[in-house]
Amino acid sequence: MSDVIAALPFVPEAVIFDMDGLMLDSERASLRSWSRGAREIGLQIEDAFWLRLVGHSMAACQLILRERMEPAQIEALLARCMVLYREEVDAGVPLRPGIHEILQLLAQHGIPCGVATSTRRPLAPHKLETAGLLPYFKAVTAGDDVEHPKPAPDIYLLAAQRMGAAPERCLALEDSPAGVTAALAAGLTVIQVPDLVVPDEALRARGHRIVASLHHARELLEACLLAA
Repeated sequence: MSDVIAALPFVPEAVIFDMDGLMLDSERASLRSWSRGAREIGLQIEDAFWLRLVGHSMAACQLILRERMEPAQIEALLARCMVLYREEVDAGVPLRPGIHEILQLLAQHGIPCGVATSTRRPLAPHKLETAGLLPYFKAVTAGDDVEHPKPAPDIYLLAAQRMGAAPERCLALEDSPAGVTAALAAGLTVIQVPDLVVPDEALRARGHRIVASLHHARELLEACLLAA
C-alpha cells in the first residue's frame, strides 16, 4: 500500500459496503448482459456506452439508455437483460479479491457491517446469499429503499441509520464514482477501490482515499484498529 494514502481518522462505528464491483465481480456480468441483450434485439452499441451505466440505479440507467434507444427498444432490452443477468447470478458471481479477509477482520473487532447497493430487492440479498456473504451484514439497504438513488446521499443516510451509527462515524467502501459521490454527500469517510471505471481528476479532487484493492483497504483498517 502506498504511504501517501492518509491513515483513517477514527475507528468506524460501522462500515458500509457497496456490493456490485466492490464485493462481487458482477459489473462485468452486467456489462455482458447489456451488450448481449442489445445484440439480440438488433442493436450494435460500443462497449464504452455500457460503462456509463456502472454504479447507477435502474432508473438512472434508463435515462442514459434514452440517449440511444426508443422506449420500445428499452423495454425489450431490459426484459432480456434481466433474464441474462439472473442466469449469471444464479451460476455464481466471483468475489472480488480480499473481501473475505476484510469482512473477517471487522467481525473479529466487533465492527458491524452494512450494505448500500443500487440493486433492488429481492435481487440484492439474493446475490449476497448466493455469494455466501449475507451473514456478515447487519442490514442491507437496497436501491428501492430510497426515493433518490446514488449519487444522491439518501441510501447512505438510511444505511447509517439502520446501523445505529452517525454518518460521520461510518466508513464507506465504494468502487464507482456515483457511489463515492453519494457516500461523501452523506458525510461518510470513503475508501474507493476502483473496478471498471477509473476515477477522473474531478473525483480525485474530492480528497477521499483511493486504493488499488480490498487488501489495501484492509491494511488501512488494520492499522487504524491496532493504533486505537
